Amino acid sequence: MTSLNLTHLAWTPLGHGHCHHQFQLRDASLHVAAGEFVGLIGPNGSGKTSLLRCAYRFSKPESGEVHLAHHNVWKQSSRWCAQRIAVVLQEFPDAFGLTVEEVVAMGRTPHKGLFDGDTLEDRRIAGQALESVGLKGFEDHAFATLSGGEKQRVILARALTQQPQLLILDEPTNHLDPRYQLELLQLVKRLQIGTLASIHDLNLAAAFCDRLYVINHGRIVASGTPKEVLTTTLLREVFGVEALIDEHPLSGYPRITWITQHDLAHPAPLQPVHRPAAGQRPGARRSDPLPVDDSELQP
Repeated sequence: MTSLNLTHLAWTPLGHGHCHHQFQLRDASLHVAAGEFVGLIGPNGSGKTSLLRCAYRFSKPESGEVHLAHHNVWKQSSRWCAQRIAVVLQEFPDAFGLTVEEVVAMGRTPHKGLFDGDTLEDRRIAGQALESVGLKGFEDHAFATLSGGEKQRVILARALTQQPQLLILDEPTNHLDPRYQLELLQLVKRLQIGTLASIHDLNLAAAFCDRLYVINHGRIVASGTPKEVLTTTLLREVFGVEALIDEHPLSGYPRITWITQHDLAHPAPLQPVHRPAAGQRPGARRSDPLPVDDSELQP
């Protein structure tokens, strides 16, 4: 089984000295165990995407190491990495008129020779990946004509077609409606592949991630389970917002309710809690009519 280890990474964006708002990755370390779903959260511009780029061999760190199953990723070939690491980015690739089937089949490229054609096994793997993301029957559709959410699912299918040992996802739910946000993350969770994902929606991160790392100004400032990490103090200090945190009533993971300035200035009056009478099922209406003030019905 394959694990990912990032150790004391440092990386500086090009032109950092000319822009006071840019960050530097400094002493960033994290671990993703085999089969673990790890979330990377933080404010916009905190370094999430840059850290992921170091992990999947796009931006070479100035210092520190990236190890996949005890192999230094930056000492391996691009082909070696592509056979083991699949990446789903925020941006969509230029498809140049390709169909959905052709885009997904590109996931088999790292496993093939330069002049090898697609085999029946390749087509089976690609078809299975499309079915798993709910796009069976879309094979002949032009990729360019799909909605943003459909494109995102095609890119995930391409990643699954690589049959990777590690998934890296950069804001994978950005273009999806609530149904497909849940379905995509449920699918990733079921795969039981080591996964490192930057996630913008903290409630989704709390629901699906085994552990979270919090990055701010290029530094990892907190890590642990969602219950350990997602506190009102951290949300205030890192994200600059107030929130209420309770437990999801069905699953018990943290649930965040954001507090706006309007909420603070105009708090709603507390509503009485109505409990069902003995023998009455929850949500049932009382048979006795409530008194009505006729004056409220006048035009």
